[in-house]
Amino acid sequence: MAQAKKIVLYMLIVFVLYTIIKTPARAADLVQVGFEGISDAATSVGEFMTELTK
Repeated sequence: MAQAKKIVLYMLIVFVLYTIIKTPARAADLVQVGFEGISDAATSVGEFMTELTK
């Protein structure tokens, strides 16, 4: 099982590097979408916590 996790991790790293090298603009778009998602989630959690304290 540990061997399979290691293989999947290496494949993921190779895929990410290939994507960055082959299409850097697309990779940048994906990173931006990821950060926007994290930002939206953090904003939603903040609003939820604010509503709990009211």
